[in-house]
Amino acid sequence: MTRSEELFARAQRVIPGGVNSPVRAFKAVGGTPLFIARAEGARVWDADGKAYIDYVGSWGPMILGHAFGPIVEAVREAALRGTSYGAPCAAEVELAERVVALVPSIEKVRFVSSGTEATMSALRLARGFTSRSKILKFEGCYHGHSDGLLVKAGSGALTFGQPSSSGVPAEIAALTTVLDYNDPAGLEKTFAEIGNEIAAVIVEPVAGNMNLILPKREFLDAMRNLCTKHGAVLILDEVMSGFRVGLQGAHGHYGIKPDLVTLGKVMGGGLPAAAFGGRRDIMQCLAPLGAVYQAGTLSGNPVAVAAGLATLKLVQAPGFYERLTRTAKQMTEGLAASAAKHDIPFSAQSIGSMFGLYFSGKAPTSYAEVMASDKAAFNRFFHAMLDEGVYLAPSAFEAGFVSAAHTDADIAQTIAAADKIFAAW
Repeated sequence: MTRSEELFARAQRVIPGGVNSPVRAFKAVGGTPLFIARAEGARVWDADGKAYIDYVGSWGPMILGHAFGPIVEAVREAALRGTSYGAPCAAEVELAERVVALVPSIEKVRFVSSGTEATMSALRLARGFTSRSKILKFEGCYHGHSDGLLVKAGSGALTFGQPSSSGVPAEIAALTTVLDYNDPAGLEKTFAEIGNEIAAVIVEPVAGNMNLILPKREFLDAMRNLCTKHGAVLILDEVMSGFRVGLQGAHGHYGIKPDLVTLGKVMGGGLPAAAFGGRRDIMQCLAPLGAVYQAGTLSGNPVAVAAGLATLKLVQAPGFYERLTRTAKQMTEGLAASAAKHDIPFSAQSIGSMFGLYFSGKAPTSYAEVMASDKAAFNRFFHAMLDEGVYLAPSAFEAGFVSAAHTDADIAQTIAAADKIFAAW
């Protein structure tokens, strides 16, 4: 029995499913999850001491690589001053000023501790600002596990949400309408029917929770124009893509201005930190200025703020994002070329330092197209790459990430591992 198998057996006795977040259980791909003992740079080591080139990156935050010296030092110095105050501190003001300076759509920002908190709070704020109750989301986009967002599509052109989790009241899920991603016609039809009831549209401008799906220009434009026309709040969920796609996130990359934006992952430097922010008039509806209540004991935690501030300073280095973009493109093009050489239906794409791998003839543009890809082939590939010392996300429906720590040699090793697998396919 491996050490990971031993730890997983122990964990299942005291933790539901043996994990503290479901995708870690490897149920999508089968087998025993890796228990990680340590991480450094572009690598993680499992509990048995085997090293892997890591393309999960703690699901996105580790843009500088693991255990990066300046981040570790910033955390150490902050912790020596106290790990939590429950009161304001200068560092959170500095981080807020930096976020406002870097993200043009954010005039005011509030810090929270998780992406779920950020999206949940942004939706409450949008409802308070508009005095409306209904929201629109898109199938395949994940915005955390608050009740109103754990919904699946219903049937028909106008699809009212049905609970996708036990414990979510149908009455709450019914306030959410679920549409197809990248379908501007569906948006037009829905706004024509219930536009005056919609408080907010929430979307991942670059979807990373149904693998990597890039938005169509007309889809982004339709959302912005319809929200403006009908007085709804456009919320771009950039918990994953913020400071990943580029310094101004996906909405900076595509030139679309949201009313509110949610951030997380990279902005916390690997510690539990997230944020929501946007238009001044909307943000000033928050308590203690306004009637929309939101609070958190660990919001603006000094250690997490220190990690986030150090990270956002470092990613502003000249050429930082250009290099990451080249690294991701180098890997996806190399993998696609290898698969094509061996006549394997496979495609790959990237944006910034995010990438998607698909066992299908072309990169998908919708949830339905993702679902049509060969999931069994991905699972086989995942385990074969693991055997070769390459750690990909354990699901065919998750984006991957490169970091500043990934070298040309790491990418070459990854492509060589895939080529070996495809040759024996």
